[in-house]
Amino acid sequence: MASITGHHPLAFTFGLLGNIVSFMVYLAPLPTFYRVYKKKSTEGFHSVPYVVALFSAMLWLYYSFVNPNGSMLLTINSVGCTIETTYIIVYIIYAPRPAKIFTIKLLLLLNVCVFGLILLCTILFAEGSKRVTILGWICSAFAVSVFAAPLSVMRLVIKTKSVEFMPISLSFFLTLCAIMWFFYGLLMKDLYVAFPNILGFIFGITQMALYICYKDSKPDIVPESKLPDLVIDIELSTKEDPNTQPNDNKPKDHTALNQSVHNKRIEPNDSNV
Repeated sequence: MASITGHHPLAFTFGLLGNIVSFMVYLAPLPTFYRVYKKKSTEGFHSVPYVVALFSAMLWLYYSFVNPNGSMLLTINSVGCTIETTYIIVYIIYAPRPAKIFTIKLLLLLNVCVFGLILLCTILFAEGSKRVTILGWICSAFAVSVFAAPLSVMRLVIKTKSVEFMPISLSFFLTLCAIMWFFYGLLMKDLYVAFPNILGFIFGITQMALYICYKDSKPDIVPESKLPDLVIDIELSTKEDPNTQPNDNKPKDHTALNQSVHNKRIEPNDSNV
């Protein structure tokens, strides 16, 4: 255990817990994709989060290969690559043609071209500890940008006073995940693992605080208008009966008018038909 944990027994514990929680986070979209499979439709949601998650898992998987103490990162990111690839395949199968084309282009750009460029440059122009350092900063910078992504969701929650698009369970597990990996990186003296998860913890706590503040608030959503029904009523009430005198100012009975129209449609001997 000492060789795995960098001579600190607690590192193995936090690494194991980080693997378990990260695995649960990877499985969070499973009900969504099961619904996609049952309905044979992606229902308009986007593939970007899954392509980005796959790219992130690929970066950390590569980092775990070049880092002598990266065994804990190796296991979870291998699983992550498999799960995210499965999600993307299901998405491409059932998505409409424009969404399929966009997803494939994004995959080629991010997961093939950009990752291939990083792989090629770090192999050709760096070696040993220098390669670990360069790749660590790349992984850390990308992780920070991923952790900053929920800012748009938090802004939406504040604007609408609704937590519909920020489920508390996902925020909780992401925060828990950040805590586990922060302590793992700290105990392993791995700055590139520990630093991004400080921001992940801060954003996760902020999301849960927002959820507590706005969970009982009424969202600022304007209720659907009944304008179409109102227009129909106005048309009926202003439609003149040819048998009514021009100076008749009495309000018309809608029920009687509708019954009269109905009778005219079903009586074949009516002279107006």
